Amino acid sequence: MAPVVRIWKRGPDTGAPSPGAPESGRWDLEIRPRRSVLTARIVSAAIAIVFTVAGVLSAHSSTGVNFRAADQIAVILFGWLLAASVLLLTRPRVQVGAEGVVVRNAFGDSEFQWKDVRGVSFPDKKAWARLELAGDEYVPMLAVRANDGERAARALDRFRELGAKYTAALNK
Repeated sequence: MAPVVRIWKRGPDTGAPSPGAPESGRWDLEIRPRRSVLTARIVSAAIAIVFTVAGVLSAHSSTGVNFRAADQIAVILFGWLLAASVLLLTRPRVQVGAEGVVVRNAFGDSEFQWKDVRGVSFPDKKAWARLELAGDEYVPMLAVRANDGERAARALDRFRELGAKYTAALNK
């Protein structure tokens, strides 16, 4: 599996492809969440703003505590770190192609060949879908979320179509 070269950059490449990056056309389907990404960006911005304002205004409080410049900077940096950690929730992605399935959740990528994939499911009362694997194992797919509604259902239908196509090619 190629290492993740571009974590934070979204959108098409404007220059030459980076080494190890997947070539275009390798994936027939790429699924990313919509609502949870928007929510995570708003929450992250709010956290950054609140901690920045708190850090700047903390020296002028009348609580009896003496905040120095280093304390103010620490509060601001802690807020930015917290906001950046919330942005990890924007990373989930599922890619489906002839070679298999790549599931990227908040903390890493997992690549599966079609011979190991048994299907996809959306269990009752769960927030996201899961990739069913051989041996009664599964991997959560945070990119296919229940709050995306019809878009998530269409993505799973397309995933199943591609799965049937590529597993049929394996069984020939």
